[in-house]
Amino acid sequence: MSLAATLDTLFASRTTALCRLFALPVFALAAYRDVQTRRVRNELWVPLVALGLVLLVADAATALEADAVRRRLFLVHVGVSLGFVAPLGYAFWRVGGFGGADAKAIITLAVVFPEFPAYYLPGAVLPLVRPPLGVLSMTVLSNAVVVGATFPLALATRNLLDGHLRPLAFVGRPVSVPAVATEHGSLLETPDGLTRDGLDLDALRMYLRWRRATLSDLRADPDWYRDPASLPPEDERGDPTDGALTAGPPVTDGGDASEPAVRRIEHEDSWGAAAFLAALEGTAYGTTPEELRDGLDLLVARDEVWLTPGLPFIVPTFLGLVVAVTYGDLLFRLLRVLWGVP
Repeated sequence: MSLAATLDTLFASRTTALCRLFALPVFALAAYRDVQTRRVRNELWVPLVALGLVLLVADAATALEADAVRRRLFLVHVGVSLGFVAPLGYAFWRVGGFGGADAKAIITLAVVFPEFPAYYLPGAVLPLVRPPLGVLSMTVLSNAVVVGATFPLALATRNLLDGHLRPLAFVGRPVSVPAVATEHGSLLETPDGLTRDGLDLDALRMYLRWRRATLSDLRADPDWYRDPASLPPEDERGDPTDGALTAGPPVTDGGDASEPAVRRIEHEDSWGAAAFLAALEGTAYGTTPEELRDGLDLLVARDEVWLTPGLPFIVPTFLGLVVAVTYGDLLFRLLRVLWGVP
């Protein structure tokens, strides 16, 4: 390759690498919105995917003008990123391992970062640690797993400092019941004990809005609200929304039960749980009538419950991306250290 061609290739690769940095503020915004609202608008990803496709075409044109080794590497990187990483995000969403926003984020990563970019600084070229495969989207995923593994330790440390010494300290935290309706995540308890499939708090908000009631209302008179006859007429029921905090009217006024719930009258459809779920066009995040009833029974009988905050995967993904484009592959480096390789 001539010197002029080499300089053109270097300029093109630096240009596309710099353009890919636009992904950082987009992922930062997505992580922020997911923490605050657990909602990320689809429109956020469209410009980034479009940019990724344009850069992919530009990189392909550059690779075609390079030698055979470079062309093969480009095809391998793009093939792994689009043929493995992107479908992996979709597959995890299908089996319930990821939320929809998480899957879209991973697919976007696969389009924008099929290869390791190079950022030239005085005395260094970032990223510093590059694995042999050289697919940055895969490195972001492995970084996200490593970063995410530290969150349970941080949660346990916080609980320990607050004096909460329980096995649940690694996966959840205690919250006063009046504040539950403004939290994200799901309950880790039922009236019968601990559970991994507790009531989703978005589903709780959907139910309360549908009934046009607050959590404080239910706690003040649980026996009345357990009776399906207490359900408002169909034309007076509210819009359940999607359970987001800002999607509808408040579902708590900060009040508490006027007196402890000491009686429990069983009904065929206690709390009108089955009627609520049957009235929805879709589902309440997979909630069953039994899960809804158990959650409501718990919330009217307790002053404090344990819940899992359910940290969105986009947060460690964003952090994994920042680490990937600066330091590089954390897992690859850790493995080299464990194997004693410098």
